Amino acid sequence: MVKDKILVIGASGQIGVELTLALRKVYGNNNVVASDLREENELLKGTGPYVSLDVMNKEMLHVQVIRQNITQIYLLAAILSATGEKNPNLAWNLNMQGLLNVLDIAREEQIQKVYWPSSIAVFGPTSPKINCPQQTIIEPITVYGISKYAGEFWCNYYHQRYGVDVRSLRYPGLISYKSAPGGGTTDYAVEIFHDALEEKKYNCFLREDTYLPMMYMPDAIKATLQLMEAPQEQIKVRTSYNIAAMSFSPKEIAAAIQKHIPDFTIHYKPDYRQTIADSWPQSIDDSFARTDWNWKPDFDLELMTAEMIQNLQQTKELVKK
Repeated sequence: MVKDKILVIGASGQIGVELTLALRKVYGNNNVVASDLREENELLKGTGPYVSLDVMNKEMLHVQVIRQNITQIYLLAAILSATGEKNPNLAWNLNMQGLLNVLDIAREEQIQKVYWPSSIAVFGPTSPKINCPQQTIIEPITVYGISKYAGEFWCNYYHQRYGVDVRSLRYPGLISYKSAPGGGTTDYAVEIFHDALEEKKYNCFLREDTYLPMMYMPDAIKATLQLMEAPQEQIKVRTSYNIAAMSFSPKEIAAAIQKHIPDFTIHYKPDYRQTIADSWPQSIDDSFARTDWNWKPDFDLELMTAEMIQNLQQTKELVKK
């Protein structure tokens, strides 16, 4: 039996760091090759192999896949929603060409499995706001959302046409204490914890009543591993699965934080990201994921808030030492 050898592209990003560490626990440190254009993230150093890699350089990528005997690829490199609006052409090129390069190599080298994340950014103002279904009207208004929706159909195409086993999740906003926000519209829900602990106040770029689907990073990692470990016949959706955990507004997360930091205050100054947030659903129906491969989240707002504050405080104490 061929031993699984995994390549994580974009390993120094918000999802990449924690997913790489989780994969190394499952498959063994040396069997998970981390790669990124950026420097190796501090949390990854010493935990396993790392290569500098540009997903846009198809030849270099192909060489690494062959040289390292790669059997699975996790492609996480992307330009996110808010950052993408500042440079739409770059965002489109990186998000699309990177995926096509990986899918092409997966087809040529008969890679066993490919993982590529989509996002709630595929939904637009015409999508249902409450319990947005798996199959619905999808008219994204950001270049990130457009690239993710196009990418979903490329994944489906490569599966149907060439039999590439590519799997995907539409991530909601992701909240993590281990890595910095990556330039997404939902990143206020990460920034707010840092500012609450350091400044006791936060200036929010969204309105207080802006409900968005969110997920604590351990749940996102769990969902990703669960999807990838499910038998092929259970994967019925070959575009990308809706997944959900919780939905809340800035006002609600501020109230949850105030239970732990009573003198914390929040002020609202909506900017261009408000328009992006208003175009997305407030909650997601993930019944397909629950039915097909038994998806179920572990964290709600209260649990996540307590863990985030505890972990960030511990990190700060370690830095002081």
